[in-house]
Amino acid sequence: MAAGLDGMDLTAGPDALEGFLPVRRELVGLAYRMTGSYATAEDIAQEAFLRWQAADRAAVAVPRAWLLKATARLSLDHLKSARHRREAYVGPWLPEPLPDDAEAPQLAAASRAEDLSVAFLLTLQRLSPAERAVFILHDLFETPFAEIAALLHRTEAGCRKLAERARAHLAAAAPRQSVGEAEAERITRAFLAAARGGDEAALAALLAQDVVLHTDGGGVRPAARNLILGAAKVGRFFAGLARKHVPGALLHMGRINRLPGFVTLEADGLPQSTALEIREGRITAIYIVRNPEKLGAVSALMPGGGAASPR
Repeated sequence: MAAGLDGMDLTAGPDALEGFLPVRRELVGLAYRMTGSYATAEDIAQEAFLRWQAADRAAVAVPRAWLLKATARLSLDHLKSARHRREAYVGPWLPEPLPDDAEAPQLAAASRAEDLSVAFLLTLQRLSPAERAVFILHDLFETPFAEIAALLHRTEAGCRKLAERARAHLAAAAPRQSVGEAEAERITRAFLAAARGGDEAALAALLAQDVVLHTDGGGVRPAARNLILGAAKVGRFFAGLARKHVPGALLHMGRINRLPGFVTLEADGLPQSTALEIREGRITAIYIVRNPEKLGAVSALMPGGGAASPR
């Protein structure tokens, strides 16, 4: 069989592809928001296509709605199977980082494109799977509550309550403030230089007093096992790293999940992603991802576009 576009059978019939291809990025975006993993989201979108291929498509009035619900169900099934792995995760868990580009799944829900920031994704992950599914399907992808109720085997009123709870949790999270490109680059470059040089005084001038450092190594690469809180402790952390390790080579500077950030190539030959939450000119959160299983998207920025690990 002829294959292409992530292994899809291109001889399956033009109607299957015509229904699927226009919404593929939306499906990846939905699954990414549900799972926090871009690699998993791509796999889920592929599985949704296989189910779409096998379905009685002539009986489907709105292919997009059918595919969104199929993707949501597959995402929920994945979360059930992955729950024990998340509970056993070593150290802080962060979503898979995505450098912003024209193909990023955040463009799939254009009206809420800003909601791919790491802080927002982390808040989503704190919701129950059902709350997450209802909020994403209804508020981000405009799926009617009646259709979501059928998918989740709940009442429409119950789904409305789940959406209300999800919105309340998300509203309680610290609101994200947009940072202009010039300021974002200035602060990001200053932070990179201070962290590489272990300059605690320079770091103190950049960090908010209540800054939080998240480092996700997944137990595979060295990383802090707990969150590091406060400007003084975070400054000492980077100063210690600078004394012990050769700074990584800069591969990319730009937006990562809509946040200012950069990707470096570390001494072990693997990339590392760093994203910064900035408010009122100070860094309030630092998100560093070192787990090789989560660096597939950023590994494309390496010389030759090599992958950090097999997907």
